[in-house]
Amino acid sequence: MKAVDIRHKTDDELKGELDQLAKEAFNLRFQRASGQLENNARVRQVRRDIARIKTIMGERARKAS
Repeated sequence: MKAVDIRHKTDDELKGELDQLAKEAFNLRFQRASGQLENNARVRQVRRDIARIKTIMGERARKAS
């Protein structure tokens, strides 16, 4: 997911996406611990997507205040 794509979404869409990614990160951690994780790169990708969303949400909050 690119920052440009994230910027076009509304705050509600971003919150939903953030919740979904957090659940996925949780599941990936369990898969890694149990040795079932097939795509190790997905963990990094999910963490970075979460960081991008949080960054843009923070920018919007600072801009609004």
